[in-house]
Amino acid sequence: MLILACGNPSRGDDALGPLLIDRLGLDPDLARRGIETLTDFQLQIEHVLDLQGRACVIFVDAAASGPEPFTFLPLCPSSETSFSTHALAPGALLTLFRQVTGQTPPPARVLAIRGYGFALGEPLSERASANLDRAARFVSRLLRSDGCVGGSDQ
Repeated sequence: MLILACGNPSRGDDALGPLLIDRLGLDPDLARRGIETLTDFQLQIEHVLDLQGRACVIFVDAAASGPEPFTFLPLCPSSETSFSTHALAPGALLTLFRQVTGQTPPPARVLAIRGYGFALGEPLSERASANLDRAARFVSRLLRSDGCVGGSDQ
């Protein structure tokens, strides 16, 4: 399993994904159970290689809108494209995986943690911090049970 988090720690609540990975990093049992974590500022074409050989993938990112404290939804390949190779949506990365490898992408879910302030230099907001706490507890329970495929929203 791969948990791939995106976000910029210098942009307030955009740090939610990397902060979740930091919390998971405190669990020494993850690697033994075959769970890897990865953070980056944004998804790139190169992340296709990180998806190879995975039983499932969880993409984690901050959400500027949507339900609190987070959503956890199945993810399908999508045809979202950009005129730049600068950044990709998770569904587009799954589509690229299929195109590059000729294989079906691994089952995937997206964990979107609700954030509120994303300005450069802002600290993590109190509301986002509370959402992060709830998301971290949810992911910890999920990883102790059935990983990617199970678990409902919140």
